Amino acid sequence: MADLEITPEDVKRLLTQSPEAVLLVDCRRDDEVAICAIVGALHVPLQEIAHRADDILDEAGERVVIVYCHHGVRSVGAVAMLKASGVANARSMAGGIDAWSTRIDPAVPTY
Repeated sequence: MADLEITPEDVKRLLTQSPEAVLLVDCRRDDEVAICAIVGALHVPLQEIAHRADDILDEAGERVVIVYCHHGVRSVGAVAMLKASGVANARSMAGGIDAWSTRIDPAVPTY
């Protein structure tokens, strides 16, 4: 899965070095996003990913697309769908927002 995933630490590094080069996509449900989110992420629930792949590709342009969910399982599936739809630069954040909260930004609540 190395070609599908990226660590939260590497996501943080990308966002710190070049925030304009990253498009974060949150594929969680609405009720999960209401609990917490990473500021600036585009919310596209998993069930909409395949249908909105062209929109995501247009939004991303040349940017790397980082998809996240709660623990990193749904986002791997979302990335597989995006790659199959032509979004070659998509990666899943390993461990999801839970790993982000515990390893990068403890201000983001866990659930």
